[in-house]
Amino acid sequence: MLIQIRPAVASVVAFSVLTGLLFPLAITAVASLLFPRQARGSLVEAGGRVVGSELIGQPFRGDRYFHPRPSAAGAGYDTGASGGTNLGPTSRKLLYGAEDDPATPAIDEGFDGIAQLARAFREINGLGPDAPLPADAVTRSASGLDPHISPANAMLQATRVARARGRPVREVRGLVERHTEPRQMGLLGEPRVNVLLLNLALDGAEAARR
Repeated sequence: MLIQIRPAVASVVAFSVLTGLLFPLAITAVASLLFPRQARGSLVEAGGRVVGSELIGQPFRGDRYFHPRPSAAGAGYDTGASGGTNLGPTSRKLLYGAEDDPATPAIDEGFDGIAQLARAFREINGLGPDAPLPADAVTRSASGLDPHISPANAMLQATRVARARGRPVREVRGLVERHTEPRQMGLLGEPRVNVLLLNLALDGAEAARR
């Protein structure tokens, strides 16, 4: 039996060292050499301090800033609880949240459904009750940490932000256009706007005018 156990134990130890230690160290070393910024988390600095990452969304509140898409990660953008709602498109909870529905009683108090998110987005941005909205304005991402919104979403918020900052709407919309990232390699994904970078650009432009 010892003859059988010895190679099994040796294999476990060897592969543990190889795949659990040497391989991760090699990949980390190569990544740090070829892509140092990305390997360190694509961190963003402002005023000499780290304010976030280009890859991780964070909440922004107030009329002076562009808001990210809704998040279901913990209380919102909680990196320790990344995840979506896992609700299907026919879910009444997804559609109505804690609202009273004509057919069913209130569902899961404290959860905002698409109807509530749409109403809040329109009210915050001064839109009419039937104004069409992009999907990312009223739905949560699968990770709950999406750092981007669609250009259409950003443009709908531009008037509110411009009014709060006392700037022409065309100036703020121009900033959105300059921070719109194209499809990767011209094919993958959709055009998108990084909310953190856009808001930092807003602050930077305001500071430059002082």
